[in-house]
Amino acid sequence: MSGFDLGERMGRSILHVDINNFYASVEIRDDPSLAPYPVAVCGDREARHGIILAKNYHAKAYGVRTAEPIGEALIKCPQLVLVPCHFEKYEQITIESRALLSTYGDRVEPFGMDEAWLDISAYAKTAGAAMEIADEIRVKYKKHFGLTASVGVSFNKCFAKLGSDLKKPDATSVITPQNFKAVVWPLPVEDLLFVGPKTKARLNARGIYTIGDFAHADEARVRCWLGKTGVELMHSANGLEHSAVAKIGAAPPMKSIGNSFTPPRDVKTNEEALALLQSLGESVACRMRKHGVLGTTVVLSVRDTSLVTFERQAALEYASCISRELRDKAFQLLKQSYNWAKPIRSLGLRCTGLIPDMMPYQTCLFENAPMRDKHLTVEKAVDSIRRRYGKTSILQGRVFSQQSFEGALHTDGILAFK
Repeated sequence: MSGFDLGERMGRSILHVDINNFYASVEIRDDPSLAPYPVAVCGDREARHGIILAKNYHAKAYGVRTAEPIGEALIKCPQLVLVPCHFEKYEQITIESRALLSTYGDRVEPFGMDEAWLDISAYAKTAGAAMEIADEIRVKYKKHFGLTASVGVSFNKCFAKLGSDLKKPDATSVITPQNFKAVVWPLPVEDLLFVGPKTKARLNARGIYTIGDFAHADEARVRCWLGKTGVELMHSANGLEHSAVAKIGAAPPMKSIGNSFTPPRDVKTNEEALALLQSLGESVACRMRKHGVLGTTVVLSVRDTSLVTFERQAALEYASCISRELRDKAFQLLKQSYNWAKPIRSLGLRCTGLIPDMMPYQTCLFENAPMRDKHLTVEKAVDSIRRRYGKTSILQGRVFSQQSFEGALHTDGILAFK
């Protein structure tokens, strides 16, 4: 990394703390005999959740990737040691980690279970002071949790996150207003926060391969290619990202509410898909009512048995948190877009364009308001019954109407199977 002046004033001092290989590191910590081997924490293959959730550096050297099927990982690395996940352990460490970071200030913003931003601007005015605190935090992670962390130090959240990825494991990387062009601009454009595979492909197709290329792009063209979001990303490439680190406990604004499910048997007909969408619709609608929001757009996601995934979306006739309306719109999208050349492995349903349920909204000219009110009243009553007597206390008959879903139970608003 290019050098920096320890006395350089940062403007803001933001840290991004990232626990290295979180799940896998916890399992190896608790079973040191695993340390010499390539290790991957994986989902339940019997429940068809058989993907790689995390891996250590030995496994990464073989090309094992997070979220790939276990079978593909074993082809790359036949000696891969597969370990089941223990979420209760990871959740406890997450709680303790955030408590530790909160001793440095009240602005601690989680970014997943194993990552968080920390604003220490109030008492770390220079790059050297911020680096000293970052190193202190790494020492504490080893002492208190038996885990290593990489910490990025910078003057904004975007570059702090990028810094924590620059050197692993157990390292501190500093990106300042003075050195960011030398450090950041030569990196691949996909290293920039929120530049995903699709955005990368669009930028690469236009000759933009590095963050520096992106920083120097014409803003009008970027707006044409990627819209307002693309311009914001280009500003980030130029060090102009100024978002604040949220205070502890602050809830981020919800952009969508959704759920997805992979049943233990492939879905082969519209009727079976409708039964699953019924359950997903109930789960999503219940959560929307809990948060006091209505959705204006339904998004359907479909993954077939070859693991090809696509999404389709459509606006609702009127903002809603009624499960049958979400279900019907998703089912309409499915019938319009899926030809059943292959069975479906998993389905997802989510609502976007959320608005507060007290906000005035445009109604449909032909809306049957009394009937909608009746449906909403019934669903709220079902919410109350399930809160009191359990998720399985009252179920829709449609869930049991298909032979392939026989024995299904509502668990946390989702179909589960005996």
